[in-house]
Parts: sequence; structure tokens; C-alpha cells
Amino acid sequence: MKKILFVLAVLCLFLTQKTNAQLEEGNVIVGADLANFNLGLKKGSVTTINITPKALWLLNSKVALGAYVNFGLTSQKIEGVSYTNTAYGVGALGRYYVNDPKVNLLKQGRWFFEANAGFQGTNTKGGNSTNGLGLGIGPGYAYFITQNIAFETLLKFDENLGFGNTTSSPDLNLNLGFQIYLPGKATLNKVKSNEGM
Repeated sequence: MKKILFVLAVLCLFLTQKTNAQLEEGNVIVGADLANFNLGLKKGSVTTINITPKALWLLNSKVALGAYVNFGLTSQKIEGVSYTNTAYGVGALGRYYVNDPKVNLLKQGRWFFEANAGFQGTNTKGGNSTNGLGLGIGPGYAYFITQNIAFETLLKFDENLGFGNTTSSPDLNLNLGFQIYLPGKATLNKVKSNEGM
């Protein structure tokens, strides 16, 4: 019980660090895009709402690498016919944070660029399907509502290339979500040094 209380105390301590501390080497970013407003760019495309959990590790104050999982389910009616759309994906993603104060006008915010690559699919029961390589790129903004929790927006162009009824599925997505910037190495070292409690 003492160890659990100590870990919680250490996490609270790190959650009240300086604003710049969230983008330090070794920190971990976890969260999800809670709403993915997908505007189909191809005739017959659908509009969907997804959830995309993400986990990243900061290599330095500008570059983060990690992975994502995507799942979406949409039911819609087109010309009186009901369709069920299932979207899924898993892959790697990277971010580049812009730390220039001239560009980041708000002290508690950071611009970033995100890119991803992985296996993705979109299948519509009774309609089109595309499964294969998923690629995406776009700019985003992280606004820190607390020292370590950010509300994020991301405008991303996604392309799904592969096989199925259609060989490609281009989309422009507006993502809204929350990410938690957790201290990595520093917290681990503190916990290890106090294991004897």
C-alpha cells in the first residue's frame, strides 16, 4: 500500500511541473482521438466517427514515435438502403513538435505535424471495401489545459491503398482528442530509488 501511495504522490508531483517539462526526452504520451469527423472525398464515401488510441515516446523535445489503433463503426442510409461501415487500423506514427516561440503564440500550446503508416481497412456491408496500406499526414495543435493534459486538434489527409472493391480511399479528417504527457525516465528512476520503503 505504501508503494502505491508513493507512486501516486510522485505522479502528482510531476503533473505540477513547469509547462515546458511535458516535451522532455523520455516522456510518454498516451491518449486518444475521441472524435474523428471524416469527410469522404470520393463519390459514395461515408461520414464516420472513430476512436483512435495512441501511445508515443519522446526521443527529444521535438520528435516522438509510437503506435496507434483505430476503430470506427457507422450505420447509415443511402437512398433508402441501410449500410454498416466498419473501419479499423493499426500501425506506427510519428510527430514533430514546433518549439519556436515565434510560431507558438500561446505559451501553453504547441504546433505539431503527425504522420502514420500501417494496415488499415474500411468495409461497408453491402458496399465498397478497401483494405491495405494506410498512410496519413497533417498538422495539429496541442493546447495544454493542465501541465500534462492536452486538448488536441489534428487536420489529417489519410489515404488507404490496397485491395477490395476500391483500390484507394482518400479522406480528410478533423480529429479532436486528449493526450496525457507522462514523465517517463524521471518517474521510473524515482520509484526505483525508493523501492526500499
